[in-house]
Amino acid sequence: MATTLLFHKPYGVLSQFTPEPGSAWDCLASHIDQPGVYPVGRLDADSEGLLLLTDCGRLQQRLTDPAWGHWRRYWVQVEGEAAARPEALESLGRGLMIQGRRTLPARAHVLDDPGLPPRTPPIRHRLQVPTSWLEIELREGRNRQVRRMTASVGLPTLRLLRVAIDLMDDLPPLNLAGLEPGQWRGVSDPEAERLEAVLRRGRRSGRGGRAGGGKGGREGGWG
Repeated sequence: MATTLLFHKPYGVLSQFTPEPGSAWDCLASHIDQPGVYPVGRLDADSEGLLLLTDCGRLQQRLTDPAWGHWRRYWVQVEGEAAARPEALESLGRGLMIQGRRTLPARAHVLDDPGLPPRTPPIRHRLQVPTSWLEIELREGRNRQVRRMTASVGLPTLRLLRVAIDLMDDLPPLNLAGLEPGQWRGVSDPEAERLEAVLRRGRRSGRGGRAGGGKGGREGGWG
């Protein structure tokens, strides 16, 4: 039986079990003592939120292959008043030219302050510059994609948290419920059944469709 974990990755932790030589970033080995599991995709060290780990190669491939187009949901604190910039949200939704290539259409809307605990270390704060929150959903994974997208529309990212990973249209997503930063747990029986169902199914033709983009990714899709 496969072992699959949900981990609430804190800021400053690499999505790998070995530290980078000369890096000040922490690694997964400081938080997870379950042998034989590996990250499904990644989140950048300066991003937070949901990271899956598994010892099932089929599941790892299925969830990171861009052909399946799994939606991933992010809460993004940005610099500026997003509600006053509807054109920025429209641009995010249509797709943007990032590093010479257009992103796939995303879902983006203004989010009420989710009331998250302060980040450690805290984000930089400027008294004269307001901040706001967005919820952004992507179905591809490119290097630091969320940050590049918000910066391109004039809303630089200050804090980024992945909160959910979509599985299939008719299945509830995996999410961070019940996990504090640095905590992990094995998937519940219902979650394991949903993952098994994903492995049994063929490509979906619903809202996800076939997605492009680089496999694995860094921050869009898988971090």
